[in-house]
Amino acid sequence: MQAGETPRDGFWLPPAHYAGRPRLHPWEIPMLIAVITVTLVGYLAIVWLVVLGTFSDYFLFLLALPLVLLLIRGLTYAQPRVNGVQMTPTQFADGHRMVVEAAARYGLEYVPDAYVVLGNGMINAFASGHGFRRFVVVYSDLFEVGGRARDPQALEFIIGHEVGHIAAGHTSYWRQLATSVGMNIPLVGSALSRAQEYTADNYGYYTRPAGAPGVIGVLSAGKYMLSAVDFDQFADRATQERGFFTWATNALATHPVLTWRAAALRDRTRAGAMLFRPRTIVRGVGSGNVVAVVPPPHPAAVAAGSLPNGLQMPPKL
Repeated sequence: MQAGETPRDGFWLPPAHYAGRPRLHPWEIPMLIAVITVTLVGYLAIVWLVVLGTFSDYFLFLLALPLVLLLIRGLTYAQPRVNGVQMTPTQFADGHRMVVEAAARYGLEYVPDAYVVLGNGMINAFASGHGFRRFVVVYSDLFEVGGRARDPQALEFIIGHEVGHIAAGHTSYWRQLATSVGMNIPLVGSALSRAQEYTADNYGYYTRPAGAPGVIGVLSAGKYMLSAVDFDQFADRATQERGFFTWATNALATHPVLTWRAAALRDRTRAGAMLFRPRTIVRGVGSGNVVAVVPPPHPAAVAAGSLPNGLQMPPKL
């Protein structure tokens, strides 16, 4: 068989719907419109109450929010500039290369500034902006000693995710101002935030698909134990773990719960679940495509009578 030739006993699958060029999560624009509407209505109500003579320090704070947001964004940008290590071709060179490549891939006009800040055991990264500048901050625990990542593919996914927030417009001052009130409304604001995170995951996946298992591993078990996480078993639990409180935990969260997020990264044929857990357990077959499989037993299940002293498995929730 010649190089690049399709095997005779198989065929190459085209990329799944969410495995190709990054797409916005289908909930993002409707929720953005809803949150902006809530914010505008809230501002109009506050102005009307002030006109009627109803005075409150909280009302004044909301009216001053454009300036407050400008100050917060400026301080957020200043902190890594004076306390962090800037990624350059000679410092954290791998991270710098990943930022440059992601910025070029997603059509940004400028390369975002990128910084490494002390993590003290925390696993995190974020993107933001101030004025016309955009920047990415990565906590040091995502890097190994000597400036190299413990899992370079996971790091590239994470940087693609953060640059994706910039490319999708999530770091815009005007967008953040227009959603400032509505984002604090339970369920509504958190739904927009989760949709934005799924959108950024689409960018991260397109940047480095093979980094998805490592990302779930590091976010769930930390930088030392990430390789011990079975990605499929973890994603299966998005279907297996059920009940009102698991639903409420996700509905109130700003980020999709990790089991649902893992399921979305495994199944690229559909958008990530927002309110209701995935119903089908699948296995990847290439290019983000999946096939349904017979649901395996819960990973904690053991054979009857195999536990000592007559112990039983806990009842199902």
